[in-house]
Amino acid sequence: MNILALDLGTSSVRGLVLDADAEPRPGALARRKVHVDIGDRGSGTLDPAQYLACLVECLDELAAAGHLRDVHLVAVSAQWHSVLPLDPAGAPLGPVLTWLDTRAMAPPGNGGPADPDAYHRRIGGWWHRGYWPLRLPWLRARCDTPIARFAGLAEYVLGQLLDTAPMSVSMASGTGLLDLRTLTWDAEACELAGVRPGELPELAPTGWSGRLRAEHARRWPQLADVAWSVPVGDGAASNVGSGCVDGRRAAVTVGTSAAVRLLHRLPAGEPLPPLPEELWRYRVDHEYVVTGAAYSSGGNLYTWAKRELRLPESRELHAALARVPLDGGAVTADPRLGGDRPPGFAPAGSGGLRGLSFSTTGVEILAGLMASLCRMVADDLTVLESTVETPMEVVLGGGAMAASAWWRSAFATALAPRPVRHRAEPEIGAIGAALVALGRVPEAGRLAMTDPLDEGHAPQRSGAAS
Repeated sequence: MNILALDLGTSSVRGLVLDADAEPRPGALARRKVHVDIGDRGSGTLDPAQYLACLVECLDELAAAGHLRDVHLVAVSAQWHSVLPLDPAGAPLGPVLTWLDTRAMAPPGNGGPADPDAYHRRIGGWWHRGYWPLRLPWLRARCDTPIARFAGLAEYVLGQLLDTAPMSVSMASGTGLLDLRTLTWDAEACELAGVRPGELPELAPTGWSGRLRAEHARRWPQLADVAWSVPVGDGAASNVGSGCVDGRRAAVTVGTSAAVRLLHRLPAGEPLPPLPEELWRYRVDHEYVVTGAAYSSGGNLYTWAKRELRLPESRELHAALARVPLDGGAVTADPRLGGDRPPGFAPAGSGGLRGLSFSTTGVEILAGLMASLCRMVADDLTVLESTVETPMEVVLGGGAMAASAWWRSAFATALAPRPVRHRAEPEIGAIGAALVALGRVPEAGRLAMTDPLDEGHAPQRSGAAS
């Protein structure tokens, strides 16, 4: 049995075919870059039509190459927190607000939740511009056409392809509107958002699966009878794909952005454990939650510095980085070029550099930025460790980690004395979504291959490292 895994990311759309153990089939990968419109005043948006077109192109490419012939399941990893307004026919009334967009503000006179601590524990997030309770009123105030309902990017895109596309509890947990225990829309959060349940996506029940619409089944006949599973939030999927599925192992993932997360079992209906005020908590599915912290900077730091500082190409750049101390050397930085992710409120443009001299090189500036992110992650990992009783090991993952040996070593330095390993497979989100769809989350630690940071050793399974 093969699995088609889709990754609906911020910087790209990817489709890849996996085997029955969720390992990528050689050559069965299609990718399209997407353009995020980032403005000086905090905007960070995507064009929904262009995004859908990129996904369709990926499916066309895989079909033309014969990779969809033996697919029996479609799994989806999708970016959390996105939202777009729709008209009564389901057509977009504007661009998609991504997690990068920092413009939303509370409406005048709206002071937020009555008990912020209880609210945070219940929904896993905060009264913050990154969540729908602030984003929906802000969108209403700026939309010239009445808004009929709201959707996330995943629900909009899949809604164009499938017979139905309800919102998974994983995606709903990233809106800041879901009660994580009851798995229903939270009454107080909805009141703060000024939204009625009919204006929100339908929540997918346990066991839901979708099918292609007839016109798309004709376009991709190999997928005509294939079940599509509910989307999994990208952070949750990355944890599973990294093999970090219990309290012994934390995932540090660096793709476009970065995050540190811990996953554990918490079936729907069970009491929610305490949640440190610095951390968020979202749903993987009806059985598991993921707790952590996220950052607006990650691989985008590397991309920005390489472009704006005119750094050398990869091999020469890696050699130059190898000469810089792993703590970043003389340059210290604030890497928040895109502002804060929740719960912080620093606006876009908050990045900064110190320790520059006439001898400072562009490579040293890049190293200072990367090392500063390592230290931010280390601080939040300490908070995350306070929620468990056993020592942790850390698994590094994501495309940016796979691309930079220096950054991996810098993370190992910042996170010491914890054991640090690396999941070299860049498609951890898609793999994790497939394992969730298969109901094999507990097996992820055994299936995920990780490498020791000393890259002269052979890969070992992460389950064998603990």
